[in-house]
Amino acid sequence: MSNSETSAGVRSVSVGPYRCGDRQPLLLIAGPCVLQSDEISSQIADVLTRINARDDVNVVFKASFDKANRTSAAAIRGPGMEQGLAMLDRIARRTGLPVTTDVHLPDQAQAVAEVCDLLQIPAFLARQTDLIVAAAETGRPLNVKKGQFMAPEDMRYVVDKANAAGDGGVMLCERGTFFGYGRLVNDMQALPVMRSLGVPVVFDATHSVQRPGSGQGSTGGNREMVEPLARAAVAIGIDAIFFETHPDPDSSPSDGANMVPLDRFEGLVDRLLQIRHTILSVGQLNGTDQAP
Repeated sequence: MSNSETSAGVRSVSVGPYRCGDRQPLLLIAGPCVLQSDEISSQIADVLTRINARDDVNVVFKASFDKANRTSAAAIRGPGMEQGLAMLDRIARRTGLPVTTDVHLPDQAQAVAEVCDLLQIPAFLARQTDLIVAAAETGRPLNVKKGQFMAPEDMRYVVDKANAAGDGGVMLCERGTFFGYGRLVNDMQALPVMRSLGVPVVFDATHSVQRPGSGQGSTGGNREMVEPLARAAVAIGIDAIFFETHPDPDSSPSDGANMVPLDRFEGLVDRLLQIRHTILSVGQLNGTDQAP
């Protein structure tokens, strides 16, 4: 049986016990950028589990076992696939949360799919056909980040590749577009454009505020802009939202400058859900003309 189904023109996707798409609770994908220790992962997962107790949001834990795309060769990359997948498996078993991580190579896909409920394709790899096909062939749903160099309309070909290789379903993720050197901008038109391709759309609020290469051998960012962009995306009517969070972002080995401090995260999610409820109440979410 397929993990996805068509509803009101959008093919909703199953992620673990959840569905993502029209008239579904907001899917929240969140966690640290890169796995560090069981202690830090558990601290973050405990907050996410508490958020997941709400009936208006479904939470997926995300962390990377390898940050293969680093500015400097000296940068910390993570624990590696074997150790990292074991850590993710422990989180899933302890909390009951679905888990997701990045897949960088075709030969990683099957092993990752044995642990993760959702496979994430990094933005720089969105055009890599062999990777998309291998990930889709596992039968797991994919969250494919739109390349920073790609037009939203061109993500139709990514969807076609994935759907031809597997029936797990596809979500497309917006995470900013290159604007000269060292800067990303968000064209909010990309959200409805990609959703018009018939798939759920994710907004990556933290990577959208990155400043690539601005940190003297690392990527910088501006975390103060995370919430304004997230508010705009939720008001437009996205299906899912992605954040990276950490108890002490400035000590994180990756993407600390654009991560949300963990002690501020629950309040941020609450404010976004208030916006979503307002949009639902006026019947504008996902292009509908009636409130549920």
